[in-house]
Amino acid sequence: MNNQHYRSSHTNLSSSSSPLAESDLKSILSVATAAAKKAGEIIVSNAGGADVTKTKANPRDLLTMIDPLCEKAIRETVLEVFPSHDFLGEEDVPPGKEASAAALDMKLKTDKEFLWIVDPIDGTSNFVHGMPLCMPSVACAYKGEVIVGVIFDPHRDELFTAIKGMGAEMNGKSISVGLQNSISDAIVAMGSPPGEESLKMSLVGIQALMPKVRTIRMLGSAALMLAWVANGRLTCYWEYDLSSWDIAAGALIVKEAGGRFTDLQGNDFDLRNRKICASNGLVHDDILQTLNKEGIV
Repeated sequence: MNNQHYRSSHTNLSSSSSPLAESDLKSILSVATAAAKKAGEIIVSNAGGADVTKTKANPRDLLTMIDPLCEKAIRETVLEVFPSHDFLGEEDVPPGKEASAAALDMKLKTDKEFLWIVDPIDGTSNFVHGMPLCMPSVACAYKGEVIVGVIFDPHRDELFTAIKGMGAEMNGKSISVGLQNSISDAIVAMGSPPGEESLKMSLVGIQALMPKVRTIRMLGSAALMLAWVANGRLTCYWEYDLSSWDIAAGALIVKEAGGRFTDLQGNDFDLRNRKICASNGLVHDDILQTLNKEGIV
């Protein structure tokens, strides 16, 4: 891809580094990568689609028999090496945003310094219908701050990784967000959420943004859309309500690729944020202003 569309590699570095030793961080990254790849293998081996075993918060929020298998593979890989670390996986938590927020809050209040935050299959509806737009997202937080993020797209064999303060990579090569500096040139991604309030806000957002941006995409996987913001395929991705496991890894990868990740009011990312905007930074304020003007905050 033409390099003129991307930031120079020096913008990959975040403003602050992790308090942990580099060797420790690389060890965590290695385990996160191995865990994500094991889940990816399970996803690809069932790539033709899967039966829905039950719905969660509503009929559009799906669960298959493969989701818990992927989470089990990730959990076992992590805890084999780091048995003292805590673990929060999507399949451990009852449906609904209240349960999701409560589960995260409970984990963050424990005395364990390390917390792994995992979505075993991000894009379950895509997975159910055999669409190659679903993947594991694996993050490790230290004292409430994400220090390692991994998103593995097994369908394209693309491994997106980041260590706090050390930049972001895809398959071992540095990546950077796009250079579009006008909202009119922006390719903006967003969700088709299952929740009633989120769906309403998304429809309002489409009407506000579509006349102003180059195009809008809904890919059905927060992890994929965040990874693609990080490497410049997308300019921006916003969503009205997401859980920590949807965004923990991707938030770090976007920031380490030189991008910006905030809530819908422009506040810096925190694991408890559920309303998010990730971008190349150059169009960020314009996107937020457009959304905020329509009451999306």
